[in-house]
Amino acid sequence: MKASELRELDTTQLSEKLDEFRKELFNLRFQHATAQLENTQRICVVKKSIARIQTIQREKQLGA
Repeated sequence: MKASELRELDTTQLSEKLDEFRKELFNLRFQHATAQLENTQRICVVKKSIARIQTIQREKQLGA
């Protein structure tokens, strides 16, 4: 997701998205460890999405 799309969400929706991405990252890591993952680039994309969400949550906490 893009940062502009994430900024439109409220804090509860951001938390839900963060949980979804963390679960997906766990599953991707598990697939990678068992050599079942075909698209390894997806791991990097999910990690960046998690970082974006955490950054936006922090911005909202600070009131920026």
